[in-house]
Amino acid sequence: MAEVLLFHHSLGLTPGVEAFAETLREAGNTVYLPDLYEGRTFPDIDSGMAYVREIGFDTVRKRGVAVADGLPEELVFAGFSLGVVPAQMLAQTREGARGALLFSSCVPTSEFSDDGWPLGVPVQVHGMDADPFFADEGDLDAARALVEAAPGEAELFLYPGDQHLFADASLPSYDEHAARLLTERVIRFLDGVRG
Repeated sequence: MAEVLLFHHSLGLTPGVEAFAETLREAGNTVYLPDLYEGRTFPDIDSGMAYVREIGFDTVRKRGVAVADGLPEELVFAGFSLGVVPAQMLAQTREGARGALLFSSCVPTSEFSDDGWPLGVPVQVHGMDADPFFADEGDLDAARALVEAAPGEAELFLYPGDQHLFADASLPSYDEHAARLLTERVIRFLDGVRG
């Protein structure tokens, strides 16, 4: 059984994120799913990001770290879009990290550590090849650089399409085929982490 700390995207803790966490639990994993927005959700990315700017990106990051501080050391850190920021930071900097799952986002590793990606911490990055947030704003480039810098540790999975939050079943951007494939790959990854 892998233990996963999963961070939601900029719309908040939606039913789709909760359903994804439950799918991972049904596969035998323990999933911690904090609400970094303290109960708020938003109908679209713009309004969610306006809230993040209002409270501050650093506040979101600090809330994620605070949650992790109360959990076991050996965690897989996962995040959707905005949630990748605390997930990737913790995977790169927290002792005992077992892996990382980055959905629809990837940050250059230099943002969190001068040492790059840590040895022995496997990572998967998932995104759509024509998603304007992922493909056009530097995330895809960061993911490719991560795979190049951490061969054998890092995998990049691209799905055809232009939707950002394609794995959240509660949103219009949901892509059933891509989300199913992502979920299968994630469960195999988690099976490997616990093995």
